[in-house]
Amino acid sequence: MVLFSDPQCINCHRVRLVLAEKDIGADILEPNPSAPLPEELTLVNPTGDLPTLIDRDLGLYDAKVISDYLDERYPHPPLLPVDPVARARARLTLHRIEVDWYALVPALAGTDKTAQKKAASQLSDSLTASASVFEVMPFFLSLEYSMLDATLAPLLWRLQQYGIVLDSGAQAVDAYAERIFNREGFQNSLSVTERALRNA
Repeated sequence: MVLFSDPQCINCHRVRLVLAEKDIGADILEPNPSAPLPEELTLVNPTGDLPTLIDRDLGLYDAKVISDYLDERYPHPPLLPVDPVARARARLTLHRIEVDWYALVPALAGTDKTAQKKAASQLSDSLTASASVFEVMPFFLSLEYSMLDATLAPLLWRLQQYGIVLDSGAQAVDAYAERIFNREGFQNSLSVTERALRNA
């Protein structure tokens, strides 16, 4: 199994985190952005989008698709509920995380200072407003680590990079983030570049 990954990409981090939490062995390759894409990558994904996973004859891209595949192919520990109703609810929550929070990432990571500031304010306000949800259970809306945590953690890790410091009303978010960051799987998922985001 090979994962083509960008060491700075939040969606690549999501997949690396799933691999780490499930202890799945994979070769993680980081294509040189200034060199032509590897033929192995372009054969399965002509756009060259990252992350891209190759597992034998199967090529997949899109973080959510890859993560779902890994959870089904390696079912232990499960990151999505087995029960269809609970699984559907978890997937709906994942959708809301992507629509409400991940959709702000392009502006946060962009060069337009006005757009950055607006997106940072939106994300900070939304996380603060959701703080009570983070303290209900040890993991996000769950007693056990799940795909929701594997999706939220890379975003929360980058808050400092985005210039976001949550106020005292979001202490539950900060406490949740530190619990997740201290997990062995999370630490193993970090690229050298990502590790430096909070050590600078």
